Amino acid sequence: MHAYFLGIDVGTQGVRVVLLDELGATIGSSEQVFPLTPDSREEQSPEMWWVAAYECLRSLLISVKDDIHLNDIKALSVTSTSGTVIPLDGRNEPLHHALMYSDTRPTAEGKHCREIAERFHPEGYTGFNASSGLSKMVWYFNHFPEKAAHIHTWIHATDFVIGKLCGDYSVTDYTNALKSGFDVAKGEWPAYLTFHLPVQKHWLQKVVPSGTPVGSLLPALAENLGLKQIQIIAGMTDGCASQVASGAVRPGDWNTTIGTTLVVKGVTVREIRDPEGRLYSHRHPEGYWMPGGAGNIGADWVSAGFSEDLAALTKAAATLIPTGLLAYPLMQPGERFPFIAPQARGFAPADATREALFTANMEGVALVERYAYEMIESLSGEEVGAVFTAGGGSNSDVWLTIRANVLNRPVHKCGNVTGAAGAAVVAAAGAHYGTLTKAASAMTRIEKTVHPEPALVHAYARQYRNFIQILTEKGFIPGPVPITH
Repeated sequence: MHAYFLGIDVGTQGVRVVLLDELGATIGSSEQVFPLTPDSREEQSPEMWWVAAYECLRSLLISVKDDIHLNDIKALSVTSTSGTVIPLDGRNEPLHHALMYSDTRPTAEGKHCREIAERFHPEGYTGFNASSGLSKMVWYFNHFPEKAAHIHTWIHATDFVIGKLCGDYSVTDYTNALKSGFDVAKGEWPAYLTFHLPVQKHWLQKVVPSGTPVGSLLPALAENLGLKQIQIIAGMTDGCASQVASGAVRPGDWNTTIGTTLVVKGVTVREIRDPEGRLYSHRHPEGYWMPGGAGNIGADWVSAGFSEDLAALTKAAATLIPTGLLAYPLMQPGERFPFIAPQARGFAPADATREALFTANMEGVALVERYAYEMIESLSGEEVGAVFTAGGGSNSDVWLTIRANVLNRPVHKCGNVTGAAGAAVVAAAGAHYGTLTKAASAMTRIEKTVHPEPALVHAYARQYRNFIQILTEKGFIPGPVPITH
């Protein structure tokens, strides 16, 4: 007997639905793309999301019904963008389009929310900015006071699709609620939200751990899709869902995704409190913490200058490591993680060949990654036990080799690391395995592991010391962090 689980990912540019079995094998998938415009970065129609999600679900189920028994599908969960919020009226209809996480209009409100939080609730999350859900709620109140009078509930993008599936819009999860002001340590909405900001208590949802059953698929939907009234499970934000899909869900597990930017997420026993605001922590459904941060550096430099002869450059790089050269391939002004430096600018070795510069850039990103993990260990007092990796940067064996030796740790390349897959794992956790740890252990996989080599580790330790020195001289960082390897 098999069990199957559905995951829906509603992203900025489209919807993706996957069906996984209880061991994590992909049985089928379907997706639709949205046109990306300046307007769609600010607002999108939630009904458009739902129509696309329903059509993807229907298409996927039609494609697999001859291969599996649809009655063996047990549950479904959803992931979407963090900080995207929607005001609903008393009939659970949107009063306005979804205010997208990428909407920069609430910049002033974000600053105000941060100042209020730092003054009245400094022990909670205070990193509010324009992308935060709370900032958008305040912005909406300020700009649409007449509509705001009719708000019944503020919900998140994930919650809208879950509500459409089971009819309950009153529930959200810890990861979505964090940037709307929920105190994930105390498990409550802080009083300052309603005393010092234009937020009403009845607007705020019940908050549960990801993986909690919210309801059952509505009868009409079940009949139309050919499913039983499967369980609908509380989801999580897209970044957390991708972390889950990587398998990095146990204390000491960390995931680095090198895409356009460098994103680091992990699991700790204790909450990391970062006075500089480089990291913030979600709450793990089993009571642990899920800290993370995202930088401006990443792999965008590859497509910007090296994509035409990538295969040849990669082959050459394998013969050049370690280069001993110092590069920091930052493509835009300013850095936010693992150090905050608005004055940061990229730098490269002088007179390097194209092949050497390509290799040094890969090394530079790895050196920044090492700094991130040393900073994390110094703040948490906990060891980074395993590094899982995903994103375009993980597809290069040479880059994996560089990173394993710079970090002096095995680096595990993950398979099927998508938000939709993570949502399916969350569904399985809530309806089948009982915990996220058990579900991820059963359903995620490592494609390959690259181990450090003593000679390269030694050479990269020297290169790292030189890298830290130049970052210090340029004023990007105050100096080396205490822990070294």
